[in-house]
Amino acid sequence: MFRKTLFSVLVLAMTVMPFEAPVSADTKPAGKTLANLETAYNGESNAQARYLAFAKKADADGLAPVASLFRAAARAEEIHAANHAKVIRELGGVPKAQIEEPKVGATSENLGAAIKGESYERDTMYPDFIKTARTEGQKGALESFNYAKSAEAEHAKLYTVALETIGTSTGKAPVTYYVCTVCGFTTTKLDFTKCPACFSPKDKYILVG
Repeated sequence: MFRKTLFSVLVLAMTVMPFEAPVSADTKPAGKTLANLETAYNGESNAQARYLAFAKKADADGLAPVASLFRAAARAEEIHAANHAKVIRELGGVPKAQIEEPKVGATSENLGAAIKGESYERDTMYPDFIKTARTEGQKGALESFNYAKSAEAEHAKLYTVALETIGTSTGKAPVTYYVCTVCGFTTTKLDFTKCPACFSPKDKYILVG
């Protein structure tokens, strides 16, 4: 009788309180970070498309050095998007981007738009996303956001110089840029042994011109 009663109690307990699988100590809820990753993925994907369109315009304007910069930055944005996508999948999401038709103006205007976009990501978007990822303990997202932030800061500098010297770029040859395939950092000189942003070996860089 006692065994029968005990069994009935156990069945009732399992009905009222369904079994929940234990959560691993290394698993943390995505929280706001997943949404931030999706925003960043969409932004980087659109930036890639926009910079490729800007590169074509710069080539048409006879500004090959500026076109080279836009192509290099586009490759970096592709790397950022891929990094974000990897973490999105790890958190159970699906990377999605809604690519908008790039608004292409004069090359000087395109450079101004690029500076504005990169400065926003450097000063506002990524710092906010990094703060949230740190609070939520999302190490993968934190790394991906930091990589992008460092590269965008350098892009803003390169675009600013390009705009300031645009008058001397007409008719000049393309410029060789190197892009880190790990973090997207972009430079014209490989005068280091490790990437200044992610510390990956120099051989992780590819040439984009």
